[in-house]
Amino acid sequence: MFKLDRKLIISASVAATVAMLAVGCVPGAAEPEGASTVNGKPTIDGGLMYPVVNDKTGPYYVNPQVAADAPKIFNGRTPTPNELKAWNTDVMPDGTGLPEGEGSSEDGEVLYEAQCVMCHGDFGSGGGGYPALSKGNAYELQKTLTNNRYRNAEGDGPTRVFGSYWPKVSTLWWYIRDGMPHPMSKTLSTDETYALTAYILNINEIEVDGEVIDEEFVLNRELMLKIDMPNDKGFEPNIDGPTGLDDVRAFYANPENFGAYKVKPSERCMTNCKEPTAKVTRIAGAGISEFLPPMATERTLPEVENAGGGAKAQYEEACMMCHADTSMGAPAVGDANAWAAVMTKGIDKVYSNGINGINGMPPKGGSSLSDADFKSVVDYMINNSK
Repeated sequence: MFKLDRKLIISASVAATVAMLAVGCVPGAAEPEGASTVNGKPTIDGGLMYPVVNDKTGPYYVNPQVAADAPKIFNGRTPTPNELKAWNTDVMPDGTGLPEGEGSSEDGEVLYEAQCVMCHGDFGSGGGGYPALSKGNAYELQKTLTNNRYRNAEGDGPTRVFGSYWPKVSTLWWYIRDGMPHPMSKTLSTDETYALTAYILNINEIEVDGEVIDEEFVLNRELMLKIDMPNDKGFEPNIDGPTGLDDVRAFYANPENFGAYKVKPSERCMTNCKEPTAKVTRIAGAGISEFLPPMATERTLPEVENAGGGAKAQYEEACMMCHADTSMGAPAVGDANAWAAVMTKGIDKVYSNGINGINGMPPKGGSSLSDADFKSVVDYMINNSK
């Protein structure tokens, strides 16, 4: 588990986990030859750099001509101050990067209904392939994170939504500002970002200063820095503070912390690594040939009636939010010129683009329609735009 505070540390920590579980590389332990280091300390990504020796890198042969002609990807340059400023858009839990501003939960609900509900569902319940943002009281749901189905297959698993799982409000504010709404990121003002954050805190029943955030709550920078999320201390290793990187190294130096074990290079296995654990008994001859009752030879699937109420109803449910007018950037139903431009690609291409997604539109608009039903909806929109 990793805190979501610093994007650089997150990606490095996740990469470290994958690498260590896969090959047994443990930063802080005896490092194999070629292990990446920074200022003499092992990196937390578990990376290795094997030099090419005798036309081999590690145990594998390489094409010496290709290797000699390969671009030197590590010969970079120091970024300029303006480049760093443009890339440094993160918002820290201590308020670094968080601008002054304010927004009410009430205004956030209006924004949510206009720009978010089509993907994240009513009251953040989720839908259309996009994640839920709330499932109720975040403090109660946080208790489910220790649930598992290992011993109780019928039991409820953990509920991971923003309120129950994310450790910092700053990450939500930052993500909304830089990545939402899809596909028109960076179109919200600072106050609108505060308003949407306030609304999502409201539907998760988050508290600030001992009071549950309600519909009239107005969020600003000062109040946001007072909020302690239910799962703030639910992640390890701890990456906060000036010793964060060393804390990560120390955590992974002990494989018992994450259910792994140290593997010596001489003991690593590439083929036939696992001993058989079960005896396999095969039926002699050609196997079973007679069944009672006899096996069916018909392989066609039964026809499924269109239960969606027809193309018009499916359009209103799955597509109308983006195609009702031009504000969402999609060709509006009834706009003959817009659809004439779309149709220059040919109907097959229009179908394909819609089914697979294009220009930020999710596949089939985020719906679960069959290809045939989706094409019927496209036909409906075209026929009502002539």
